[in-house]
Parts: sequence; structure tokens; C-alpha cells
Amino acid sequence: MDDQGIRRGRLRGALAGAETEQAGALLLLAATLAAILWANLGSGYDAFWATETRIGVGDWSMGLDLYHLVNDALMAFFFFAVGLEVKRELTIGELTDRSRAVVPAAAAVAGLVVPALIFLLVARDSGQAQAWGVVISTDTAFLVGALAVIRPAHPSRLRIFLLTLAVVDDIGALGAIAIFYTDDLRVTPLMVALAALVLIALVRMLPYGRGPLYAGLAVVVWFGLHEAGVHATLAGVAVALIIPVAEPRRGDVERVVELTRVFRQSPNPRYAAAAGRQLRESISINERLQQSFAPYIAFAILPVFALANAGVVLDAETLERAAASSLTWGIIAGLAGGKVVGITLATIAVQRSGVGVLAPGLTIGRVAGGAALSGIGFTISLLIVGIAIDDPAAQDEARVGVLAASVLSFAIGWLVLSALDRRRPVTPPGRTLLRPFDPSRDHFKGRGDAPLVLVEYGDFECSFCSRATGSIDEVRAHFGDELVWGWRHLPLEGVHPHSELAAKAAEAAYLQDRLFDYVAVLWAHQDQLERLDLLRYADELGLDLDRFEEDMDSERVDRRVRDDLDDADLMDVSGTPTFFVNGIRHEGQFDARTLIAALEATRP
Repeated sequence: MDDQGIRRGRLRGALAGAETEQAGALLLLAATLAAILWANLGSGYDAFWATETRIGVGDWSMGLDLYHLVNDALMAFFFFAVGLEVKRELTIGELTDRSRAVVPAAAAVAGLVVPALIFLLVARDSGQAQAWGVVISTDTAFLVGALAVIRPAHPSRLRIFLLTLAVVDDIGALGAIAIFYTDDLRVTPLMVALAALVLIALVRMLPYGRGPLYAGLAVVVWFGLHEAGVHATLAGVAVALIIPVAEPRRGDVERVVELTRVFRQSPNPRYAAAAGRQLRESISINERLQQSFAPYIAFAILPVFALANAGVVLDAETLERAAASSLTWGIIAGLAGGKVVGITLATIAVQRSGVGVLAPGLTIGRVAGGAALSGIGFTISLLIVGIAIDDPAAQDEARVGVLAASVLSFAIGWLVLSALDRRRPVTPPGRTLLRPFDPSRDHFKGRGDAPLVLVEYGDFECSFCSRATGSIDEVRAHFGDELVWGWRHLPLEGVHPHSELAAKAAEAAYLQDRLFDYVAVLWAHQDQLERLDLLRYADELGLDLDRFEEDMDSERVDRRVRDDLDDADLMDVSGTPTFFVNGIRHEGQFDARTLIAALEATRP
């Protein structure tokens, strides 16, 4: 069989880049250990990071030591990357769908509030109550790195849940820095920064040359906020939230194809430059910048930050002081305890209230394991230590707390997820249909409440699916109203390059109540599934073509197909067609006679 056993060419973004994230987390860990070792070898660590740097123009000058150069300037790039991700998720990503985002968003809010309350309760006598912000943030880099190291079974949905949670967590942490850790505000430089932000918003209207202007104005924003007394790293967030983000537009993509064709016919520098420029413009600057900055953030800025901030002296005196410090224990309790309690209880409450639901395959136990990993609060926690605490000795106690909490959180998360994999595995992977047939959501033929249910995962470019769909008529004729047949998408793009677009076209036809009429045309023209072919079929069926094309390219339709793909991935379904008979995966042949026998064997 040409498709059974063939892995999909793309497993979808849930696991994309796991190796890179793991490498970045390991480098961050190595820099942390190097900082601790360096700080304990002598006095050179503090002296190095206290080295003064200065920049000046005429009578004006500004001085920063290397420590603040890293924390105030380099970390602005990190917060810029965070802001880009937040903007994208709010605009076209996971946080645009209330039902998808409500559980991790509510969990994130609880994961901000509960740790802070626990910290205040434990550390109330420490004299450092203002340091509550240390325990509210999750380190996204270490979080995804920890998942890559632990490798829990079927991690895709847990990873999506935690990344959505991390975005909301970042919004809360950034808001806390802006509101609670900014003082001595100076109005004039703040107005300069705001004016630069307005100009950044207007840059998008220029036809070209936007990149240098974005960069120059971003520098003005940073200096303005720094001189205004606002923590300058917030310049990165402010600029990122203004940078436009949008899905690729069909016209832009088609223009790339047109220019590439012209260059191929007549190669010359002018056509090459035009094609390259149009190729860049077809993707929003937000996504281009995310991709460009990611390696520098993971492999340079965050390790340098760890080197500058994790250098706590772990001598007997410091450890003895930390062991008796309510500040240290407040941070450990807030991060290692507060995160797991707040996130897990909020998830249970939201799920039981019916306001939101967990994705298929994601259990409360796995959420608890991920919540434990969320207690790794390294980056922003260490940053707030330097902002909120003035006393060097108390800073060391707080850093010991952050490091201890991060190690403890990782250990707890590993133990929980490993225990679940051993004691409650998916038995066996893909044996049971994770998301039961739902007539309000699934595409089907037959009576929605029929006693016999046959669910098919298929691909419109798969010849076996076409034959299988032909056999479905015989199966349905045999059982009549006793059977309902449901269809779910599993486009195998690795071997069928047009299959995903065809699935989206079918969803667009469904939105005009012509799904199965359109699907019949797809089966009849499996070798003609280019975009123009799909539009022509819609036109021939009398569909509203403008609406059809808009729906086919919409986030709603993309998410609908992606949900089916994610479910298939969780069940280790990699070939088409794959059938589930009354919720149990069908093994063996899928001709009409075999399917009828399998259904007869499961009659209630």
C-alpha cells in the first residue's frame, strides 16, 4: 500500500525545532554553571561585570557597567522577541480563539497570582516583600528545553498548552515590570520615546526602506525609556507590539511566482532583486524578525545574560544564610509550589465549569507535570532580582532561591511526566479514538445518533482513500440508518503536496453547505488539485467564489484541518486511510466486506 506506514512529511509545529530548543537550553544551563564556577573562583566575576562603558555625543554622555549593559540593553532584544511572539499569538495565533486559549490563559493568570501570594506569605518577615515579582514568570527557553530533554510520550498538545500559557505569563510579567518596578519617571524623555513609537507605527506605510527606519527609531525608544527612568528592556516589547503581523496574502505570493518566472526567462540583477524583495514582503515583518532573531537570542543573548546574572557565591556562609532566609524559601515555595498549584487548580476549575476544555490527549496529570516545569523562572526572575532588591546579600539569597526552585521544578516535572508515561500510557498508541465522533463538529453521512460509528482519516490525493470512499457506499447500504460514517482530514504532504490545500478547499465548501458535492469532484480529479483547479470546481458548483477563496485561506479553516492533524499525530496515525470502528482502530484490509464484518462484530 503506497501510504500506509509512511510518516507525514510534516508533523506540524507542535514538535518543530525541538533539537534547536534543546541545544539552546543546554547552552543556557552551561552558561549558568560557568557563572557559578567563575563567581566562586575569586573576585574577578564581580569586578568584570562592574567594568564601566560609556557613550557620549557632545556634552551628553551615558555610562553603563557591563552588568547593566547586558540587563538593560542586550535583554531588550530578548523582550523584543517575546513581544513579537505575543503580538503574533494575539493577532493570528492561538490566543485569537477563545475556546482554545481560555484554559491555558486562566491557568497562566493563576500561575502569576498564586506564586506571588505564597511568596508574600512565606517571605513576609524578610523585609523584601517588593520582590514578589521574582516568582511570577516562567522561563520559556528552559521550559521548552526541559520538555525536549524529558521527552514525554506524545508531547505535542502539552507543548502547545505550555507555550500558550507562557505567552500570557510573559504579558503578566512584562506588565509587572512596567507598573511596579518603574520609579523616578521623567516626562520629557518619555515623550521622546512615545513620539518615536508613533513614527514606528507610521513606517509601515512606506513602500520600501522600512528596516533601517525601524532599527533607528527603536534605538531612540530605548534611550528615551532609559532616560525616563522606565526599565529600558520594555523598549523591546513596545516596539514589537507595533510591528505589523499578518498572514501571507495570496496576491503577494502569486506576485513572487510571477517575478520568479520572469527572472527564469531573462536572468538579470534587476529581476533578481525584485523577486527577492517581493519574496521578503510576502511574509510579514513580525515573522521575518522572529525567525532572524531566534538563533541570536537562544545562542548568544540568553547565555550571556545567564553568565552575568547567575554568578552567586555558593560558599558555606551564603548557603547557611540562604537556608535560614525566608526570602530564599519564599522564592522556592512560590516558583516550585505556587506554579504547580495555581496552574493545576485553575485548569481543573475552568474545565469543570465548562468554560473551556482540554485538548484531546491532554490530561490533568500531564498539565500538572507541565505546571511543575513552569516553576523554572530563570531569566525574568533573575532580572527582577536585580531590579527589586538593592542589598547584595539579599540578592545572593534570592538567586540561590531561583536556582534551587528551577532545579526542583525540573525534577518534579520529570518525575510526574515519567510516572504518567509508565503508569498511564496510551494503550496502545492510537488504539482508541481520542476525540469521539461528534455530529456537531465532524463531517458525516448517516444518522448522527446511529449505534454504529465508522470514522475515517483520509487524504484527497490518496488513491486508496478514493477506493475506500467508494467502498463506503456499500458499507452504508448494508447497514442503512444503523451506521454513521465520519470523515477527518489527514493530508500527507510529504507524499501528496496538494492534499492540505484540497482539505482546506473542502472546508471552504462546507461553509457554503456543499461539502460532499465538492468532495465528489475532488475524488474525480485527484490529479488536478492545484489552486486554480480548486477554485474552478467551486465556480462550477455555483459557490460564492470570493467567499470560498477567503474561507480557504482563513485561520478558521487552517485550524480546523490542523486539529485533525494534531489528533492523528497524538494517536500515531501516519497512513491513509485509517478507520476507527466504534472508537477502536481498525487493523487490516479496508474493503467493504472487511469493514462490514468489523462493524458487525461490534454491534451493541
